[in-house]
Amino acid sequence: MLAQSFVSILPRLSEKEMIETAKIHSIAGELESSAAATLTRPFRAPHHSASHIALIGGGKEAGPGEITLAHNGVLFLDEFPEFQRNVIEALRQPMESGKVIVSRAAGSFNYPARFILVATKNPCPCGWYRSDQRECVCAMTQIINYQKKISGPIADRIDIHIEAQKVDYERLASPDEEARSMAIRKRVERARASQEKRFQKEKSAHTNARMSPRQIKAYCPLDKESQQTLKNAVESLKLSARAYHKIIKIARTIADLEESENIGFNHIAEAIQYQPRG
Repeated sequence: MLAQSFVSILPRLSEKEMIETAKIHSIAGELESSAAATLTRPFRAPHHSASHIALIGGGKEAGPGEITLAHNGVLFLDEFPEFQRNVIEALRQPMESGKVIVSRAAGSFNYPARFILVATKNPCPCGWYRSDQRECVCAMTQIINYQKKISGPIADRIDIHIEAQKVDYERLASPDEEARSMAIRKRVERARASQEKRFQKEKSAHTNARMSPRQIKAYCPLDKESQQTLKNAVESLKLSARAYHKIIKIARTIADLEESENIGFNHIAEAIQYQPRG
């Protein structure tokens, strides 16, 4: 439910994105007769039993998979560790490049796959590890093996890691949630507008997420306090180069949401909190 609601706070599709989305769903034979289908961002939620071909693409006709059908939208993978290992690992290249190449005897097909991945997993097979509400019944070996199903390289490609807490009944039953979503969307759209203005002279990036290391240096200067905080995090958490750049991009986005021209210490500190602790 939370993942489906996530789409409601994303910026509206641009004209270019609408055309791209319509073309993809037309190729897949999923374009609905109603034009409204291309006006909203895609939300794809394949079952954890989905095959490599179903998720990545391929088959006899080398058709697009779920990651391409989620282009410009959200790919929701519930119970992430329950997906086949080869399916999970196949996400590496698309998550990095925003595209996927499907090769068959008839030729190679290059499909776009620029999606937001939202994945969920339990802390253990029974779901109650470290819970204060119920006792976990899993053996430690089961917990370790379960957590190992998501490899380091895949976890490193996920920008934000959050431990979801139990939602109170009052919050679930609140009639104001829709209004909150609309307010959040306006903030997101303002932040997106700031990014488009920032990158108007760039060809390879128009959002913070697509910044290259060169662009990070050009558009994301850090003050001394922020640099020292980031250095300490990299050394203590043994973060990769990818995680280092990821933290700066997240911090830049947090600053945009707050309509702050510069990245501050508080933005870097918050971005670090979203990194996995192992």
